[in-house]
Amino acid sequence: MTVYEKLVRAKDEAYREFQVKLVPNIDASTIIGVRTPDMRRIAKETFRSEERDAFLQDVPHRFYEEKLVHFFMLAMIKDFDECVEKVEEFLPYVDCWPLSDQATPVAFKKNHEKLLPYIKKWIASDHVYTARFGMRMLMSEFLDGDFKEEYLEWVANKTGEDYYLKMMVAWYFATALAKQYDATVKYIEEHRLEDWIHKKAIQKAVESFRVTPEHKEYLKSFR
Repeated sequence: MTVYEKLVRAKDEAYREFQVKLVPNIDASTIIGVRTPDMRRIAKETFRSEERDAFLQDVPHRFYEEKLVHFFMLAMIKDFDECVEKVEEFLPYVDCWPLSDQATPVAFKKNHEKLLPYIKKWIASDHVYTARFGMRMLMSEFLDGDFKEEYLEWVANKTGEDYYLKMMVAWYFATALAKQYDATVKYIEEHRLEDWIHKKAIQKAVESFRVTPEHKEYLKSFR
């Protein structure tokens, strides 16, 4: 049974209607309607099967869920060099925010030094979802022990009018306010972000349970 056939078998029509509304910027006819746990299961089965290489080479995929299964499979590759090579090959096919947001390669977590130049390159990309993926990796992997203040500048300097790009910048700064408040709050105090992003970052930080009540009150004063 092919990946497509497995996805169709797991189809949930009510969930499909929800997904069509959630991802309005892609063709609704390319959405099958499969829940994430089922896609992860199919990805795991395919990754361990003889179909693995053929499926990964068969790009571009037609269906949204096929692309997600593809990225979930890439995230399972343990060798960093192989993983990052295949991620770079696939990023041009990423065409919506769930694709750029849901897969976190296991190989990245123990290879921060090797990963960082790729993240910087991805953030600089003109392709919206490559840049978004780069910012999400920076947020996921470099806001704790390996954090450096200069990384904030990489994201703050990212410009573009795409909604999903700007939302990622705001999400990054809201998370940075929760994890690296002292370094990050200066960007709010000095209004160094585009006005829409500035306000959205404050909104998301205020909504976060990880930001202290005192910090929330202070941030509200800069709305």
